[in-house]
Amino acid sequence: MTTARNIMHAGATCVQETETLMDAARRMSELDVGALPICGPDDRLHGIITDRDIVLKCLAKGKDPHHMTAGQLAQGKPVTVDADADMTQVLRTMQEHRIRRVPVIADHRLVGMISEADLARHLSDEEVGHFVEAICASG
Repeated sequence: MTTARNIMHAGATCVQETETLMDAARRMSELDVGALPICGPDDRLHGIITDRDIVLKCLAKGKDPHHMTAGQLAQGKPVTVDADADMTQVLRTMQEHRIRRVPVIADHRLVGMISEADLARHLSDEEVGHFVEAICASG
C-alpha cells in the first residue's frame, strides 16, 4: 500500500507566523515552490501560504508585504493528511477541499508536503487527469 509518507516531499520548510510576506516570497523563490507551511512558536502547523495568497490578499489590496506577516494570512485549521494515509485517502482529502498541496503530519508534527507534482510521479495519467478535473471543477 502506498502511503502519504511514500509520496510526500519530506522536510518541508516552514515560514514562521511572525515572518513578513516578503520573507515568505523570498523563501518560496529560493526553494522554487509555490506554497509554504506556516508554523507558530510551538513549531506546529498553523496554516499554509501560497504565492497566490501574497498577490491577492496583500499586493492587490494595497498592503505592504514588508509589514504584513504570514500569520495574518493563516485562516482556520489547515487541511492535512496523516503520514500513514493511503493514496485513496490523500486523493479524497485533496479533491474534497479542492487543494493542490497538502501537509503531511505524523505525531502532530509536519513531516512533509504532497503536491500535484508528487501525485503525478505516483499515479497513472488517467488518475492524474481525474484529480485535476476534480479540483478544477467549478463548485
